[in-house]
Amino acid sequence: MARISFSYLCPASWYFTVPTVSPFLRQRVAFLGLFFISCLLLLMLIIDFRHWSASLPRDRQYERYLARVGDLEATDTEDPNLNYGLVVDCGSSGSRIFVYFWPRHNGNPHDLLDIKQMRDRNSQPVVKKIKPGISAMADTPEHASDYLRPLLSFAAAHVPVKKHKETPLYILCTAGMRLLPERKQLAILADLVKDLPLEFDFLFSQSQAEVISGKQEESDAEATQELAAGRRRTVGILDMGGASLQIAYEVPTSTSVLPAKQEEAAKILLAEFNLGCDVQHTEHVYRVYVTTFLGFGGNFARQRYEDLVLNETLNKNRLLGQKTGLSPDNPFLDPCLPVGLTDVVERNSQVLHVRGRGDWVSCGAMLSPLLARSNTSQASLNGIYQSPIDFNNSEFYGFSEFFYCTEDVLRIGGRYHGPTFAKAAQDYCGMAWSVLTQRFKNGLFSSHADEHRLKYQCFKSAWMYQVLHEGFHFPYDYPNLRTAQLVYDREVQWTLGAILYKTRFLPLRDLRQEGVRQAHGSWFRLSFVYNHYLFFACILVVLLAIVLYLLRLRRIHHRQTRASAPLDLLWLEEVVPMMGVQVGP
Repeated sequence: MARISFSYLCPASWYFTVPTVSPFLRQRVAFLGLFFISCLLLLMLIIDFRHWSASLPRDRQYERYLARVGDLEATDTEDPNLNYGLVVDCGSSGSRIFVYFWPRHNGNPHDLLDIKQMRDRNSQPVVKKIKPGISAMADTPEHASDYLRPLLSFAAAHVPVKKHKETPLYILCTAGMRLLPERKQLAILADLVKDLPLEFDFLFSQSQAEVISGKQEESDAEATQELAAGRRRTVGILDMGGASLQIAYEVPTSTSVLPAKQEEAAKILLAEFNLGCDVQHTEHVYRVYVTTFLGFGGNFARQRYEDLVLNETLNKNRLLGQKTGLSPDNPFLDPCLPVGLTDVVERNSQVLHVRGRGDWVSCGAMLSPLLARSNTSQASLNGIYQSPIDFNNSEFYGFSEFFYCTEDVLRIGGRYHGPTFAKAAQDYCGMAWSVLTQRFKNGLFSSHADEHRLKYQCFKSAWMYQVLHEGFHFPYDYPNLRTAQLVYDREVQWTLGAILYKTRFLPLRDLRQEGVRQAHGSWFRLSFVYNHYLFFACILVVLLAIVLYLLRLRRIHHRQTRASAPLDLLWLEEVVPMMGVQVGP
């Protein structure tokens, strides 16, 4: 083995100024120096290997695969370090409860909680839906808690009982409730706050049941993408429910100079929020354009369309003396329904008989007035200002109706391509209703498709197309839109962003509490050890004192013994002769 001179490892001046160092100490320092260099070389090799392995696409895919597998595993409810949270999404057509969990925070205040959707023993997401929407309780608000009881009982059965009291519950109502008068909203919420804590032990207060604005809903959706896509790049969100439509995307901090009215509108529609646990940390601050459109959801848009058709047809009948739609034999030919499908539109005491003629292009033209656009280039639906989108450097995900429209019957969900979607939708609309129902019976459509989907797919596909390209001005050949229900095998819902935002301060609170616990624990341990030493020292002092006292008594006894010996002899010499006894020889 080659020898390495220690003079090579240390500066010459240092080496020659300590000639008196002992050989043993010199060997020890040399060994430490070699050990340090070996560790440094090993660290460099590890870093280089990680850099090399990170550059391999296969490794990245494998790491992503492992992350997905981990997300799909059943949640370990026996793990005491897991925390849980519940979010009830009270939508227009129904309510769903989502159960989330997260492990103890890693201690870095710059990191977010690692929140994931809970999975049951069969590795299925813990989620339950009921119908109709909570807005159906508008006239009977005292039954609102009864309405939600099945959802909370479902969640209570999955969350460990010992965790119930520390599990936050958030009841967040969206478009369906926003359409109700405020007094009815408050009555429903009041019943929930009053009755639910009597039956369930979840962490729940008045502030945790609310009707959220569309801006909150889409801000939460954008926050969800923080978990799905990462901070370095965010994606835009398009979400169409039954009653409302939302769009949200991150905008630059610096915007171009706008006219006064548009600048004021932009300030109202821009939301800035911080997902970090500390307001001092700004790496999780987002500036997002957020807009919600009540009445622009798929089901509500159909109602508005039927109102439009009914009014226009009846007015035309009065003006021209016609009887279109007044009987099944003379129906209104609806271009937005499949060929041959018959239906009846009823509004108050008015009835309109319709029959589908499946003309998708004409359907789109009839829907155009419902977009309520203005002539301003920066306006989108309903004349509302829209912050510019860099379509050359952006990415969007379309959820809910955007996914159902493309996937349930057309089976082209995923990467969206405008011309391909238009062709598939047009072909569907042109099919006879009898052919579509037979295909449905043969199982040629998605398992999620039902008769309602088949009936209104033609209308909803035309509405989605108009909203996307005419309303939001997306190019017809825009390549970076995905319609999805899952992102990285996770069901993406705005509720995930909601609980992330609601619990954003928990890491900092937990860290502080942990610090206090550690301080108390260390003080207790130190005091415990210190008290033990003190106790033993006191015992030793007492024992030593006793020993010293006994020794002193012994010395005193010896002195007294020596001092009394001559006196005893004198006494004998004086007393014994008096008794007639001779002492001595």
